[in-house]
Amino acid sequence: MEFQGKTVDEAIEAGLTELGVAREDVEITVLEAGKKKLFGSIPAKVEIIVKEKLSDGERAVKFLEGLFPLIGIEAKAVLSSEEEKIVIDLEGAAKGVIGRRGEVIDAVQVLAGAVANTGRKDYKRVVVDCGNYREAREETLRNLALKLAAKAVRTGKRVRLEPMNPYERRIIHSALLESEEVTTRSEGKEPARYVVITPKNMKPYEHRDGRGGKKDGRGRDTRGRGGRGEHGRPMGEKKPYEHRQLPKEDTPESSGTSFSRSGTPGYKKGGFSGFFGTYLGKGEEDVSSPKTENEGTMSETEGAQTPSDEE
Repeated sequence: MEFQGKTVDEAIEAGLTELGVAREDVEITVLEAGKKKLFGSIPAKVEIIVKEKLSDGERAVKFLEGLFPLIGIEAKAVLSSEEEKIVIDLEGAAKGVIGRRGEVIDAVQVLAGAVANTGRKDYKRVVVDCGNYREAREETLRNLALKLAAKAVRTGKRVRLEPMNPYERRIIHSALLESEEVTTRSEGKEPARYVVITPKNMKPYEHRDGRGGKKDGRGRDTRGRGGRGEHGRPMGEKKPYEHRQLPKEDTPESSGTSFSRSGTPGYKKGGFSGFFGTYLGKGEEDVSSPKTENEGTMSETEGAQTPSDEE
């Protein structure tokens, strides 16, 4: 509507008074600023448009109507309820509006909820549905919750569900809220947050070590002191080692460079048959010295030895 006054401010004030609205609830366009002339004056003229007052649900519907053409969805958003929660039905929508496991319609619901709750102090739940999909999905999740709770009680172990959005996790929690056999809690971080069902008869935690033994939750061996290790020895008993017999003093073997073992070919029992290296105390000049009459070649000394009758 157009309103006039001697000045722009007077024209606006006249319009607000006639319409009975506040200045923040209208859009004002100045059509004529007004001016004085020698013989008279031209009044100021403004156009005042009252802003459309939308409810939270209506604002969400209008947002979806502008969103669908941008993402290639053919559907009409209709506001069904706006009392306890805002319910928006998608009419004339194809299957693609739901997506795999409801991924598309869940994303649309999150956006609609964000728009509807803009400027609100308390959050109001928003549900976007299509062909009673939500009702069928809720029934499926309730049955799944009861089935997995029975499994948790039967096995005595926790059961972890696949990641879900907050809306679906709430359904799982609600389905098992009054159960006397299990408890539920959400774990992980969004968007991979999931529900864990814990039985009240959960068995103590045990795991097997690499040797087949059992350990408790603190890593202690549950077989106790009376158990046996991987080689059949009592737990805690050390493996016995054979002690080496040192040779008697004043024998070639005591130099540390000889080997003498009974039953080994090429050696006489209780005797010495050769060395690896040189005698202790000899230098390099001893190695190159001429052979004495008692020394022979390797073939003459070791090769000529034959086992005695005693051996």
